[in-house]
Amino acid sequence: MTGASSKGGGPKKARIEIIPLIDVIFFLLATFILFTLSLNTSGGLRLSLPRSQTGEPRDPSNSVTISITSEGTLAWDKDPVTLDEFLIRLQTYKSTESNPKVLINGDENAYFSQAVYVFDEVRKAGIQKVLIETRVSPTDRS
Repeated sequence: MTGASSKGGGPKKARIEIIPLIDVIFFLLATFILFTLSLNTSGGLRLSLPRSQTGEPRDPSNSVTISITSEGTLAWDKDPVTLDEFLIRLQTYKSTESNPKVLINGDENAYFSQAVYVFDEVRKAGIQKVLIETRVSPTDRS
């Protein structure tokens, strides 16, 4: 019984399975999308930012975000702080960072005087790079 049978013996043809390949590609695509979305996240609290038509993209690397809530409380990045803690952290940040940068992230319903206080204290600490975060609204082209 040395005859050639249709079930065995001969070389098999190589096949490329496309379904697992598509699964891997979708997984990589989803991973890259989620990674890209997390690149430009704010270090501050989630607030309703005021709108601006002249806003520019910011670089949040090597910076701290100071948030001012509508109730008037402050947060250093995402940690709520008192005024005294804010001043201490500001001085510590200035002394430890070679190129300090502060992002002020204020709720649109926060009092303007609170934002000016934060801005003044940051400038008094000797930090010259101060940015105010806003939501960019589309420009009206009438």
